[in-house]
Amino acid sequence: MRTQLSPELAHSAEGNEAAAILRKCVHCGFCNATCPTYRLLGDELDGPRGRIYLIKQMLEGAEVSRRTQMHLDRCLTCRNCETTCPSGVEYGRLIDIGRRLVDARVARAPLDRLRRFLLREGLNSRGFATAVALGRRLRRLLPRSLRARLAPPPPAASPAALPAAGIDRARRVLLLAGCVQPALLPNIDRATVRVLAAAGIEARFAAASGCCGALREHLSDHGGALAAMRRNVDAWWPALAAGEVEAIVVNASACALAVKSYAQALAPDPAYAAKAAAIGAATRDLSELLPDLVPRLREHLRAPPAGGPLAYHAPCTLQHGQRLVGGVETHLRSLGFDVRPPVRDAQQCCGSAGAYSILEPAISTRLREQKLAALAATGAAAIVSANVGCILHLSAGAARPVRHWIELLDEALI
Repeated sequence: MRTQLSPELAHSAEGNEAAAILRKCVHCGFCNATCPTYRLLGDELDGPRGRIYLIKQMLEGAEVSRRTQMHLDRCLTCRNCETTCPSGVEYGRLIDIGRRLVDARVARAPLDRLRRFLLREGLNSRGFATAVALGRRLRRLLPRSLRARLAPPPPAASPAALPAAGIDRARRVLLLAGCVQPALLPNIDRATVRVLAAAGIEARFAAASGCCGALREHLSDHGGALAAMRRNVDAWWPALAAGEVEAIVVNASACALAVKSYAQALAPDPAYAAKAAAIGAATRDLSELLPDLVPRLREHLRAPPAGGPLAYHAPCTLQHGQRLVGGVETHLRSLGFDVRPPVRDAQQCCGSAGAYSILEPAISTRLREQKLAALAATGAAAIVSANVGCILHLSAGAARPVRHWIELLDEALI
């Protein structure tokens, strides 16, 4: 797909990168068949092919409007289309560039600007944990949608003390502190530390690390996203450069994808490019440790683990973004868990997509209903996933428990 950049963008790095991505597109339309919003709404402009044309027209100097912005906003950035595309179009990168260029030209409505500001500042604030605790106390007074999101987390099944025996102090990793997970679902981090300890790996947090930056990027704050990335690089680099840790381990698949992309995001910054590339290369999604964890954990787990059959929901950031498919189910089964076969349309997004469920609640809710129906059809007693956003979103409408798979391993420890 040839693109003649407008004079305004002819010397723009982002414009030229977008044009290079567009050249790969052959306009076949395979992407629309797997796009959640196109399948749901049936509008060409709410599918990847239509959005690609909107971005192309903008790059060539065509006028853009709030309607253009709306169609780009409706994209979940699930990247299912990338998995489907026979030409290797990097649609996720293209939609990020397109949104930034549209936002630079089209002023958002005041209410939309306010919502995005409150979300990115509130969810990243030091007072977020306090607000969550207060919200849980006042749950009955809140709207139903908020009540569901603020349900108390399940109690930790394991003792608070970490097992000291068996930890090889030569094996250490750093964990991402994250933004909303410690306040909303704190047991995921606790379970991660305990399970890794049982497998002989010491996990610790770098005090200054925080949000991976994806939240700010998706809420129209590109500068803030880059600042968050640089802060994490500064927090992790000393330990990584000194060889004190072997990896950065992330137990939220969306954040793992973001950290692995630091090299691309910070490539233009000479002060951070090399460090970001090294950190991206050293980052592991928690599921990538499973091949090493499984043999070490077998002697520490009850056999068979307690609980009924499980349905596994693979987050888009894991299966389409990181292209890590099948590992979680396979390794849980090898440890004795009854994980049901993949659900219908297992590749489809649940509708969470970071802040999308708040900004686009109607579409998000319909996608969640479809996903929950498919998961329920397995007959499983509980749902497991690998991302805090998916877990919170599905929990808000599910009739059965929704957990992170690391919590089940933690509960099965002897």
